[in-house]
Amino acid sequence: MAGSDVDNEGRARRVGAARRPGTLGGLGSEAAARCPKPLSTAEALAEGSALPAWMRLYFYGMHGITLDVLVSSARRFTRKPDLQMLGFSSPYRCLLHSLTHFALEKIYLQQPRCPSAFIFNFLLYPSAHVGLQTLAGQALLLSLGGGTGVAVAPGVLDLALQYLLALYHCQVFLKRFLRLRYREHRRQKHQQPPPQQPQDALPAPTGVRAPPAASGRRRWPSGLRGTRGAPSQGLPDLLRFLFFGMHGFLDEIFFTFFFNVLGQGDGASSGHTSLWSFFMYGSCSFVVEKLYFHLHYSRGWGTWKRVPIYVIFIYAWELAWGLGLRMCGACSWDYSHYPLNFMGLITLMYLPGWIFLSVYQDLISNVLWQVHYVPTN
Repeated sequence: MAGSDVDNEGRARRVGAARRPGTLGGLGSEAAARCPKPLSTAEALAEGSALPAWMRLYFYGMHGITLDVLVSSARRFTRKPDLQMLGFSSPYRCLLHSLTHFALEKIYLQQPRCPSAFIFNFLLYPSAHVGLQTLAGQALLLSLGGGTGVAVAPGVLDLALQYLLALYHCQVFLKRFLRLRYREHRRQKHQQPPPQQPQDALPAPTGVRAPPAASGRRRWPSGLRGTRGAPSQGLPDLLRFLFFGMHGFLDEIFFTFFFNVLGQGDGASSGHTSLWSFFMYGSCSFVVEKLYFHLHYSRGWGTWKRVPIYVIFIYAWELAWGLGLRMCGACSWDYSHYPLNFMGLITLMYLPGWIFLSVYQDLISNVLWQVHYVPTN
């Protein structure tokens, strides 16, 4: 499914898509399996996924959109080289990716029952992957009126691409994704509290600010230590950057889709984004998160004291990236037709949205602290 190109190039107009730091939206909480030491792959999979099912569905949808953007951008570039590197997907495809990835996860977990790992990895799983993605793609095509009521068989190149994506999904993505664990926001019995926190102090619930300590600084969530604005646990920095970048794709696809459908009413069935957005969103959110760690937990600043810092940085980041990309002929947005714009690269029209999303970023950062990656031996 990621291999089919939701082209709509004629509607790939950059209409001032709202820029935001990519966030991993909608993360919930669930008790996670305790992993005090690295597990082997077999041991990790035997315990089952510690992430809630709906959280995995969200990640699968985001990952599927990322593959859509990469593949459609590559196809478009081979036909017409353009440094804007536009790619396409849609909320419909996001939903189908979530469901098909979830079903493929169940198939992947049956690997120990197959007598031959080679047959499973290179025949059985790829066959299931290609079949499900093809079926989902045909269902989407027919439901959107793009077909004549008769399913169209995919071409040889499409099947080959789906087979390669199946190998990536099995050998790279799922093998690592299923090692994520979700740890409740509470202290384990064998852990000692940080020196600055009293023994009887209760950790603040996820998404709720902890009261200021005597020194004016905030208490770190339980299980976290550090005074330099970085958590001592949670996802590695590289994985956080990747999640933020992928969520940036998700944000732009959803925004441009609904802008086309509701704002212009032209019946567009897809949204668009640029490959450069991955790096811009990933780096911006990564830095904003570090600002949150430092300003909230080290300096004790409240939400409305931090938000102006976030917004100023976000606008400066967008302007800097826009200037650099424009010099290379790769800038994919233009706000010149908006009021209160500067050089067509930033506009105050999006200020309310930036404020809301900056607050949301803090809540997501709190939840990401509880997601851990269990390394292999």
